[in-house]
Amino acid sequence: MKQKPLLVVDGDSLAHRAYHALPKSIARNAVVGFTNMLTRLWELEEPRTVFVGWDTLTAPTYRHEAFGPYQSGRVFEDSLLEQLDMLPQLVEALGFAYAKAAGYEADDLLAAAVRYEENRGGTCVVVTSDRDLFQLASERTAIVMPVRGVSELARVGPEEVRERYGVEPEQVPDFIALRGDPSDRLPGAPGVGPKTAASLLNQYGSLEAALGAGRFPKLQGELELYRRIATLDASA
Repeated sequence: MKQKPLLVVDGDSLAHRAYHALPKSIARNAVVGFTNMLTRLWELEEPRTVFVGWDTLTAPTYRHEAFGPYQSGRVFEDSLLEQLDMLPQLVEALGFAYAKAAGYEADDLLAAAVRYEENRGGTCVVVTSDRDLFQLASERTAIVMPVRGVSELARVGPEEVRERYGVEPEQVPDFIALRGDPSDRLPGAPGVGPKTAASLLNQYGSLEAALGAGRFPKLQGELELYRRIATLDASA
């Protein structure tokens, strides 16, 4: 019998897609779209159950405290914020689990769920639009990215991470630290793009090893901080 996966959902990511995909003339457009997408994912993936992680937008995380510019400039419409407050209760009403914890991002909660499921011998399907979560890809965990609603999905495993970035999934935080991440306001190392970042990691194996070999001596503290910010906290 085929093992049913745990469906691990980035709630904020899916809600944002729903909110911007449906016209505002539809009352509670994020709620309607999120429910439709979650139902469709249930039908497509046939999971054993669903876990949804949510950001706590009212409280800063350790990332914001460690690096002031982190995710600065993000503005949410009141209508979206109102619906984001409602959605965890909707998930619970559907009979699924969710988590929302001050000091942690949804990404950390998803990483914790994946670690738990893999440790018990299970498999996971992680639904998100956030490429930071590529670091979770493994033989037991696939990342599924909505391309057009959920009618078109891109499935990402370790091989796809290697094809896209030229690095292993576990090297993704190092890759982000070097290349930077404009969406999170992480500047990375000046002059280092994706190809150079991948080349450095292929040469040295890790950011730590590259720094130990004398690369970027004036940026060591900053790059180590960017890596810590980019690394998901599965202990959440």
